Amino acid sequence: MTHPRDRRREADTVTTGTAGTTAQVIPLHRGREVVTEPIPAPPGADRGRDPVVALPGRAEPLPEADGVASPPEVLDRLLGFLRHRLTGDYRIDEFGFDPELTETLVLPPLRLLYEKWFRVSTEGLANVPGEGGALLVCNHSGVLPIDSVMTAVAVHDEHPAHRHLRMLGADLLFRTPLLGTLARKSGQTLACHADAERLLGAGELVGVWPEGFKGVGKPFASRYKLQRFGRGGFVSAALRAGVPIIPCAIVGAEEIYPKIGDIRPLARLLGLPYFPVTPFFPLLGPLGAVPLPTKWYIEFGEPLRTDALDADAEDDPMLVFNLTDQVRESIQQMLYRRLSQREGVFKG
Repeated sequence: MTHPRDRRREADTVTTGTAGTTAQVIPLHRGREVVTEPIPAPPGADRGRDPVVALPGRAEPLPEADGVASPPEVLDRLLGFLRHRLTGDYRIDEFGFDPELTETLVLPPLRLLYEKWFRVSTEGLANVPGEGGALLVCNHSGVLPIDSVMTAVAVHDEHPAHRHLRMLGADLLFRTPLLGTLARKSGQTLACHADAERLLGAGELVGVWPEGFKGVGKPFASRYKLQRFGRGGFVSAALRAGVPIIPCAIVGAEEIYPKIGDIRPLARLLGLPYFPVTPFFPLLGPLGAVPLPTKWYIEFGEPLRTDALDADAEDDPMLVFNLTDQVRESIQQMLYRRLSQREGVFKG
């Protein structure tokens, strides 16, 4: 009988290049066995010119960002990026993740925010594994989900393995024109059990913010008080994949947009979960949308192992509830400890 954590779905075959040409699909690992048999392409599976690579990694890794690149290196990288776009010589994985685009166009502007504006400090990155699947569970805040992308920059730039954090996002993100496409290309995917389990099973580092809109849109008076974590879906996904759960506490994001009100009729009209009112927005218009330059801390806690639990652990609702509560309490305690140590919102 196959263990639930060893179940792996085979990768979907897609076609690339000219119509009817089947791309080489590098197989996903399935336990210790590697699937090597080609799978016939289903009708209508053509997704354009983007070659598809396996989730576990790239055959030829792109050079990672160690320190600040010199102007010639930046220019060379940009020219290489443009050449690959024109020739179609670039690769994506089956979720649409484009590593070259992410490292060339997405990360550099985020890195400026990370280093110069929020001056992010990290602690406990040794708790994040350098390879293999793991689930990063973080608190959520700040009106706009800037905390998620700053966490991704921290993992990519400061971890020795320079891993990409595959973030799980709400469906609103992927329904938004342009932003949804960019999210897919930068490695994000829909926050659902199937996608989470597939990424974790393929050895990816996955990030989840279980407070959702309740956390990112909470009023300023409730800052650093964790909201409900739902039904523990992230715990079930980690149990099925047999990967560690790493609690992560983010301090500093709560104050970038102090939310003091919510225009609910306007939010319903625009199809948004809330329409925030801050001391500067919408009073100052676009200028009020500039986040305050608070000092940030991101702490990665001790991993919670799941591979030693019983095979049917994910089917035990009480166990899932207890693990969810344990992760939530760990994050809350890290937040309280960090808040007691910082000297000020902007000073750190």
